[in-house]
Amino acid sequence: MKNVLVIGGSYFVGRVFVEELSKESDYRIYVINRGSRPLNMEGVTEIICDRNNAAQLQENIPPEKWDAVVDFCAYYPNDIEGMLSALSRHDVGQYIYISTSSVYKETLTIPVMEDAPKLAETQPELGPYSDYALNKWRSEIRLMELCVGTNIHYTSLRPAIIYGKYNYAPRESYFFDLIHQNKTVALPDNPLPLFTFVSVWDVARIIIACIGNEKVFDRAFNLAAPDLVSYRRLVEVLGEIMEKKIRVRNMSVKAIDERKIPLPFPLDNHLIYSGALIRQVLSIKYTPFVEGMRKTYQFYVESGG
Repeated sequence: MKNVLVIGGSYFVGRVFVEELSKESDYRIYVINRGSRPLNMEGVTEIICDRNNAAQLQENIPPEKWDAVVDFCAYYPNDIEGMLSALSRHDVGQYIYISTSSVYKETLTIPVMEDAPKLAETQPELGPYSDYALNKWRSEIRLMELCVGTNIHYTSLRPAIIYGKYNYAPRESYFFDLIHQNKTVALPDNPLPLFTFVSVWDVARIIIACIGNEKVFDRAFNLAAPDLVSYRRLVEVLGEIMEKKIRVRNMSVKAIDERKIPLPFPLDNHLIYSGALIRQVLSIKYTPFVEGMRKTYQFYVESGG
């Protein structure tokens, strides 16, 4: 049996990962969270504590050999430092860090590959999230530094735009809600930009495939399906899976900004990442966008919208 320690695990991607991993028979799953969203899942041991409380971590983490630590909620380098410090007396084989594809500098070279230049400063245009991606990259760097010279192997995963079950971000649900209410969907009049997505189920499946896999040790990977999706293509897909004729109004980027229409993706620049490397290394296939979005909509309907 393999012991897996999950940091986070009660929200969106982490929750789906725990659900999917619990279907496997050869894992003991331990989840550290603050207890505000208990999982109450059979076969999953929940450890209620705050990752920022060193004493709590030392006291509550079981004295197990950890085949893998999967960290969904490290946002700053000191989050990585604190967790590895708490685990310093434990035998840890692999630290899988869920980073983000936002760690890359803006570039005209697309699709963005893993070796593309990374951020070196904050992004003030993102407002309150201006330092999010930079700190995720700094956290990756700190993880690499701390793993050097130890028996701990790191794996950093950088998902593109994630969609699917339990998504609390108003992305696909923004459109589902409008269409269900028979409201007109405002779209940028420019048929571009294009985006790459990855389903939450694919992210969970890839993480599971990474556990204990020497092919991914001490490496970083983008997670992105090959489908290129524009706003118009997204609405076409939603019309198909929801079996509705969608009313669309094309508007200029300026008008959308002035009216503060909360479209969830950029209006005038691409977000195109290559997820080919992990696909080659693990011999995996990404879920086609239409199929994944159909599954997402099914969950939306079953959960009451």
